[in-house]
Amino acid sequence: MKYKHIKTAEFICRPNRFIAEVLIDGRKETVHVKNTGRCRELLTVGCKVYVEMSDNPNRKTKYDLIAVEKLRRGKAPLLVNMDSQIPNSAAEEWLRKGELFSEQAVIRRECTYGASRFDFRIVDCGITSFLEVKGVTLENDGIAYFPDAPTKRGVKHIYELIDAKNKGFGAYLLFVIQMKEMRELRSNIATHREFGEALAEAGKAGVKLLAYDCIVTPDSITIDRPINIRTELDI
Repeated sequence: MKYKHIKTAEFICRPNRFIAEVLIDGRKETVHVKNTGRCRELLTVGCKVYVEMSDNPNRKTKYDLIAVEKLRRGKAPLLVNMDSQIPNSAAEEWLRKGELFSEQAVIRRECTYGASRFDFRIVDCGITSFLEVKGVTLENDGIAYFPDAPTKRGVKHIYELIDAKNKGFGAYLLFVIQMKEMRELRSNIATHREFGEALAEAGKAGVKLLAYDCIVTPDSITIDRPINIRTELDI
């Protein structure tokens, strides 16, 4: 997935979860943050961020903050795409290349099942499958974690996937890790143990749990390689 009109900026502060103050070409700008998560470990004073200029002249903010160079002690900065809207688009691009299903598969976005709306419904070789996508931006020492905040909606999605699997549908949960250099993905038990319990149960029920890292540049993100998922609750 490609972005347009990218500019480099310096992060100043984040007054609320929707906006940030940055310096662009030495000028202070208020920009929209395309991620309502906390992201405190990413957005630190003085770090380099990347913003996309909007094509809409009527917007209140001229730019969207989409990526950040995460500062790490003793290591080079890690480029992280923090746009919470892009994982689904990157997943669709990946799916349509035939990476998980055949290239003849019929892929639809935003399909209802039970009390949930899954990100994708795929019909391939007469089999209907549902796939839910979760973007991952939280990491610590080469290990990616999800979620970065409690997510009752995420737990509900997992149990709906288990129900779909039990009723004969294909069921997939895809974690799009919006960075490279990760060794594995783990549930963030300290933040939301219930999600970790649900994820472990899904694996036992036959829901296919997938995690892929991404090649990230200031103006693009592409799903790349599979990453191991650890579902144990006592790590």
